[in-house]
Amino acid sequence: MSKQMIIKLFENNVKGKCADTSSRNVNHDGWEGHWLEQQFGIEPNSNNGADLFGYELKKETSSKTSFGDWSANRYIFKTGSYFQYFEGDTFKDRQNSFCQIFGKPNPHKNNRYSWSGSSCPKINSFNEVGQKLVIDDNGDIVAIYCYTQDTRLNKYSIVPIAFQQEDLELARWFGKSSPSNNKGDKCLKLKLEDKFNDAGWFTIKKDGNGRYKQLCFGEPINFDRWLNLIKEGTVFFDSGMYQGNSRPYSLWRANNKFWDSLITEIYE
Repeated sequence: MSKQMIIKLFENNVKGKCADTSSRNVNHDGWEGHWLEQQFGIEPNSNNGADLFGYELKKETSSKTSFGDWSANRYIFKTGSYFQYFEGDTFKDRQNSFCQIFGKPNPHKNNRYSWSGSSCPKINSFNEVGQKLVIDDNGDIVAIYCYTQDTRLNKYSIVPIAFQQEDLELARWFGKSSPSNNKGDKCLKLKLEDKFNDAGWFTIKKDGNGRYKQLCFGEPINFDRWLNLIKEGTVFFDSGMYQGNSRPYSLWRANNKFWDSLITEIYE
């Protein structure tokens, strides 16, 4: 019954239409997703659960689609015994300092530093800034730094002596469970399964003229499967953290070819 209601909303409110941009800021990345949510009667909220009748709505993208923007539960510049080595008195200032130490400058952005692109850690192999992601027995995902793996020629002048070590933990996402009941300590298993392991998910595909033509349903995903996809590199961490913005932008994504492989039903 729930699926039939989504199909009916698609046929009545979305099929054959282009997203209405007349009252929206089209320069905002989320404007089209917000329009789609309105057509399906989804109210904006901060709830991490599935959007509609147990299904998560995913907006069609050009190349890669996000599971969620899930920040780490722990950052080295926020808590613990090392945050004192980061410059600044506020969380935002220390995050800026973190980007300057463990990120890279962007020459197209006035050399603004960011923890993104080639400095963003990937699974199992070190990047040029000496970082990688590892997964522990609890399913925690940990970003670590090794000074000997850092290939920057001037690293000695960038990295404080306190950080010139091996297996320094930069960030940790709690996996299967959390050590506390704090709201900010929600583990990845709950974040992932609240959205994707109920009824599943759906997306709307367009034709060559930008009109919505297909309603596609995808199968549910549980945490164990998702974690295995991270281990094999299908799902990847896509950090967008940069100086001047306090939001970490911690996206977990997969290429659209993978998302398409999950599609089980198509309605036109």
